[in-house]
Amino acid sequence: MFTFIIAFAVFLLVVIAMSVGYWVQQKTIAGSCGGLGTLGIEKACDCDNPCEKRQERMKKEEKWKENQIL
Repeated sequence: MFTFIIAFAVFLLVVIAMSVGYWVQQKTIAGSCGGLGTLGIEKACDCDNPCEKRQERMKKEEKWKENQIL
């Protein structure tokens, strides 16, 4: 039981340290290689005809972006 408590405390400290780092830097979390943006890919779905769920998400994203500009 003592080992479990120590392990939980260590994980909790790591999560807290990561969240403080996020708050301080105000950057989105990215992988070590930089993700798809470094390859010149703007989105993960490069389909010519995306599914209905993806189309709905894209419409919501466009509306959100329009509201952020105004």
